[in-house]
Amino acid sequence: MQPLDAELNNECRRLAQTLREQFDVLGISMRRYALRRFVNVGTLSRYLAGSRVPPWKFIEDLLTDVAAERGVAATPEAIDVVRRQHQDAQRTNASMTRALAQLQQQLADADREVRRTAAHKDVLDDALVERNQRIADLQVRLNIEAAATAAVTDLDVDTLLVERNRLAAEVARLRAQLCETRSRMAQAEARCELLERQLSLVEVQRGRDGEDAFPAVQSVRHLLPAEVRPKVLLVDDRPTNLLALKSVLDVPDQELVTASSGQDALKELLLHDDFAVIILDVQMPGMDGYETAAHIKRRAKTRNIPIIFLTAIGNDPEHSVRGYSVGAVDFIVKPFDPWALRAKVAVFVELYLERRLYQDPPLPPGVS
Repeated sequence: MQPLDAELNNECRRLAQTLREQFDVLGISMRRYALRRFVNVGTLSRYLAGSRVPPWKFIEDLLTDVAAERGVAATPEAIDVVRRQHQDAQRTNASMTRALAQLQQQLADADREVRRTAAHKDVLDDALVERNQRIADLQVRLNIEAAATAAVTDLDVDTLLVERNRLAAEVARLRAQLCETRSRMAQAEARCELLERQLSLVEVQRGRDGEDAFPAVQSVRHLLPAEVRPKVLLVDDRPTNLLALKSVLDVPDQELVTASSGQDALKELLLHDDFAVIILDVQMPGMDGYETAAHIKRRAKTRNIPIIFLTAIGNDPEHSVRGYSVGAVDFIVKPFDPWALRAKVAVFVELYLERRLYQDPPLPPGVS
């Protein structure tokens, strides 16, 4: 029997533990029981590992088989307990399904932005080549006419110079646009990569089947000392929002630090600049999220900390564009799916651990 998935939520873990206890009573292999109940052995394994929530009919059959083995029927109270566990696990699984749909839509949007900016870059590249060629042709004409001073008037030269200067100004403008477009394309590519990793986490936790699933994110946590605990900074002016965030993101081996304003967040970053990721509200009194992010990105020690904006400000693209422009890696609109947020944070925590592993590689065996 596979061990319980380390990333299981409490609801799925409770149900899986109950099913494992019941299955152990039968005293047979999973393969035999899978054949008995016409269930794929891999599916049965996922049921008992907690990575997939079984249908209630399977649980009823298992309880019936256990009752026959024991010679004592399960009490209605015991069945109700298992039914509530199953309902709680199903509700959580539905949340994961919504998270998958949300992340998949975000990945599609990011991919569309990559393709759109790539097409725009090609247009700008062609325009730059054409303008530079025209400038080169004008320069040749100027050189020829300058050599034949007797046959050319100042008016002809001035006309060519004006045209050359106009084209030079266009080249400067196109180069600036090209630089901005390349930056946007790189940001969209980076978002695609992160979203693929986030999707892989949710898919593994949900127990998705199929060869088309992304490879699982492999944790390097076990390679680092136990005292290395990634910190996540939560910034929101409303205590209820901070409490909700803590309930979603409170997992072992991860420290949550809260701040109720932009100023408090900057103070925390002065004390500790090794946060794995920052969850930042936009609408706060005094210093809002955009201004706070700008301060964070201006400071050398904190500019590389990923920032995720989490806000109820709405879906207006202007807000997300402004968020990305001040250096955010993501922009999430409330109400958010908790599993999507957990997946996003988990990826940045894992990237932080990978950086720490690179900076402080483990010692060889026998070396202290």
